Amino acid sequence: MNLNINNLHIEQFQQYKYLESIINDSNSIEEEINERTALGIKAYHANQKFFKSRLVTKYSKLQLYRTVIRPIVTFTSET
Repeated sequence: MNLNINNLHIEQFQQYKYLESIINDSNSIEEEINERTALGIKAYHANQKFFKSRLVTKYSKLQLYRTVIRPIVTFTSET
């Protein structure tokens, strides 16, 4: 459905990205969850050597997880 106001054409979109969140016309969040999961996996693989290293303590690995990976996955989950 398109909207015309004073000869101004406003187009309706199936989905769009706003503030790094996917908003769609059916108000479902499956695509957002899939994207956040994929970004978390990508962040893990970018730091994989760090996580698998025996020279790094478990505490340091946990701190990296808490400060890098978890915020990526949970971003915008409050909304």
